[in-house]
Amino acid sequence: MNIQKRQLGGQPKQTQAKQPGIESEMDPLPVQPLDYKGAEKLKGQVSLITGGDSGIGRAVALAYAKEGADIAINFVSGEESDAEQTKEWIEQEGADCLFVPGDITEEDTCKQLIEKTVDHFGKLDILVNNSAVQYPTDDLQDISYEQWDKTFKTNIYAIFHLTKFALPYLKEGNSIINTTSVNPYKGNPELIDYTATKGAIVGFTRSMAANLVEQGIRVNMVAPGPIWTPLIPSTFDEEKVGKFGTDTPMNRPGQPSELVGPYVLLASKEGSYMTGQCIHVNGGQIMTS
Repeated sequence: MNIQKRQLGGQPKQTQAKQPGIESEMDPLPVQPLDYKGAEKLKGQVSLITGGDSGIGRAVALAYAKEGADIAINFVSGEESDAEQTKEWIEQEGADCLFVPGDITEEDTCKQLIEKTVDHFGKLDILVNNSAVQYPTDDLQDISYEQWDKTFKTNIYAIFHLTKFALPYLKEGNSIINTTSVNPYKGNPELIDYTATKGAIVGFTRSMAANLVEQGIRVNMVAPGPIWTPLIPSTFDEEKVGKFGTDTPMNRPGQPSELVGPYVLLASKEGSYMTGQCIHVNGGQIMTS
């Protein structure tokens, strides 16, 4: 499929009532890596992916399954239809898929996700911290404490808790991959709290990479630009959705399938000399070291 030709110039106007949104209700559907060809780069490994039911998380889960990994996916209540489709695709690759639903803003939930994954598979090799929320707000005065608190608890507190609870099970050669964003590298005037959490992820990732390097555990991150996922129609108004991604040099949003390369690289032996690094996938929107 020619992604650029299909999506050049934005999307049809649309909204969804509740984030993180339902992928099957999007028009057009995001492009997932169904035709991705694996090479057993992750054979025998186990990955836990938050937000693994749809969008970028679904793409990573499918690519990992095609590379030979078994997958545990976390999602929130109301996302079961997307999760079931993801599970079906994963199992078609001969991989095992475990559902570990729950609200990761809760510390105990994060602990349970790790424990359930290890209880089921006997180990954990790759932790992908991918879940996030965003609440577009133009004026700082309109950001309530409740919004600020929910954004930080979902986007960065959960990464702290999941990393902390995963570490006793991780060993040399294992990896943690965090999803940050293009926004802390350029700023975003209507996603102030979201951008702050994504900046915190950058600092946390680099600090943990330095902290764990002697144990042989690698910690890296991917910084997506505007990617066509359910979070977009479920958080922006239809006018912004219609123009989403058109401000990049490529004049289009990216697709989940275009993100999987970095996540596979950072989890596999091909990325064995990489830690504390950020891979930017943003259509040329920002170029940075």
